Amino acid sequence: MTTHGSYQIHTEARGPHWVSWITRDGGAKPYRSVVLVAASPEEAEARARKWADEQV
Repeated sequence: MTTHGSYQIHTEARGPHWVSWITRDGGAKPYRSVVLVAASPEEAEARARKWADEQV
């Protein structure tokens, strides 16, 4: 988990892909139920960071 502003970014391997999502204020579920799919953990985190930036 990585903190980015008021969001926490989570990444996890799922089969051949990586997924990422953000949580807010210590929540356990993906913020706005959004889960992003990527080919690598770096890409997954970058996508989550970009999406979090757009929510501000």
